[in-house]
Amino acid sequence: MTEFPTLITPSGAVADGVPAWNRQRHSAMPSYRYRDVHQRVNIAVGQRDWPNARITTAPLWVPVDLRDGNQALAEPMDPTRKRRFFELLIAMGYKEIEVGYPSASQTDFDFVRLLADTPIAPSDVAIVVFTAARRDLIERTVESVRGITNEVVIHLYTATAPVWREVVLGKDREQLRELIVDGARDVLELAADLPNVRFQFSPEVFNLTEPDFALDICDAVTELWQASPQRPVTLNLPATVEVATPNIYADQIEYMHRNLARRDGVILSVHPHNDRGTGIACAELAVLAGAQRVEGCVFGNGERTGNVDIATLALNLHAQGVDPMIDFSDIDEIRRTVEYCTRLPVHERHPYVGDLVHTAFSGTHQDAIHKGMAEHRRRAAATGVPERESDWQVPYLPIDPADLGRSYDAVIRVNSQSGKGGIAYLLRTEYGLDLPRRLQIDLASRVQEHTDDTGAEITAKELFTLFEQTYTAPAHRIGLVQWQIADNITEVVLDAHGGERRSTHPDVGPVDALAAALADAGHPIEILGLTQHSVDQGADSAAVSYVEYRVAGRTGWAFGRDTSVIAASLQAVMNAVNATA
Repeated sequence: MTEFPTLITPSGAVADGVPAWNRQRHSAMPSYRYRDVHQRVNIAVGQRDWPNARITTAPLWVPVDLRDGNQALAEPMDPTRKRRFFELLIAMGYKEIEVGYPSASQTDFDFVRLLADTPIAPSDVAIVVFTAARRDLIERTVESVRGITNEVVIHLYTATAPVWREVVLGKDREQLRELIVDGARDVLELAADLPNVRFQFSPEVFNLTEPDFALDICDAVTELWQASPQRPVTLNLPATVEVATPNIYADQIEYMHRNLARRDGVILSVHPHNDRGTGIACAELAVLAGAQRVEGCVFGNGERTGNVDIATLALNLHAQGVDPMIDFSDIDEIRRTVEYCTRLPVHERHPYVGDLVHTAFSGTHQDAIHKGMAEHRRRAAATGVPERESDWQVPYLPIDPADLGRSYDAVIRVNSQSGKGGIAYLLRTEYGLDLPRRLQIDLASRVQEHTDDTGAEITAKELFTLFEQTYTAPAHRIGLVQWQIADNITEVVLDAHGGERRSTHPDVGPVDALAAALADAGHPIEILGLTQHSVDQGADSAAVSYVEYRVAGRTGWAFGRDTSVIAASLQAVMNAVNATA
């Protein structure tokens, strides 16, 4: 086994000209293999106004989760997940959505046709489709959008940076210009009979393309497409691979903003990636530099390190008092949907949406938050303004968690990470229970209350007893008498209000069937999340289920244990409804 650590501790000379307090030494990292951006592309710097600009209104947000984000998934979205994501984007308020690459995939083609054949896209939402500059692919793309009554944007792209055009495409500047103009001409010709179609062009890897070449190509395309205020052309300038500090990208965007022909007929758009971890800063500085439209993904999915996160960008504006024009009032529903559709988890520390972003573990942070919340309530009462409308000035919390549909529980009852981790470890090792992270957080607050009251250490057995008492209902006023599935129909028999109630539910699973039966019996419950696993404890092998639910606007957790995951899940639901009945 290799001994730890395997690193080569820097032991070269101390750098020349540094102050005495900086004792860092030269490392063995082969940094000499790389060139800085100024050696790779000329950065045209003229008049620079972006450092003094301010963002006072939201740009047009264009989610590309269904195309750029989808192609980056190990398992691309199936039609059901793609439709669910589209419906989420509509509900959030996005008015222009890139829905796919119909010439590259039958699934994408079929999804675009779904938009033509069903009224799931409101009339004020523009549909964007993506295509390379090849006539056969453009033909297929135009075919996919025929019959769509919404505004349609056909998005043409070609890589323009030197390495891409020479190594990948095998073309010089003039040959590549001809290829792009031919593609733009094909788009114009093939979509000529579609009056609801606009055009978009992306010089892929714009940020590594010579400024004069990028400008020449963009002007050629907008001239051919006759860009005008009445029928604007979107010019999308991607930082396809992030290679420089954000100020460089801002200079590149401002150069285009100042020098483009037909500027009043151009929607200037950006599409930053996050290879250097500065995609958010690139997008914000680009908007300061003149960009009017931003493409990205909700929570930043995408190739390599991802596309820019347009949820974080929007909420950054919200935190500065600027309406993001998108609704985040139930950010956990957004997160659950994105996780379901992409099958990718959102990190606990992800800005605004992570499970831990409103939780402080440091004692000094806890104290400041407690005092800030108390002052917020006092100030609201003194001014006669509701707390939810009063100016927000709470230390360590950039925005009010309630704006995002979050409660203050995790903020007010904060716990050490080791405490929560220890609780989860004991339950997992002693009882085989692998609690979801948010349930761990909820349980940790209960354990903290218990240990505060007793002043004693809590044993594994006491912990398990507390867990069962908290998340199971000791007496069931509403009982599940029987359930069975036959011919894709779930039958549920409840004992409620002194009598049995029998109901049947076709084409839904047992948990959804039980929830529907409970609603019919006057006990509605919304299942927000369901986690199941088996427990191998020798002769006591079983299955367990953890249910996150909402009843009458309040969320909670319940636990079930039985011989199968379905039975355990139904028991968890019954525990939940009886805990609130």
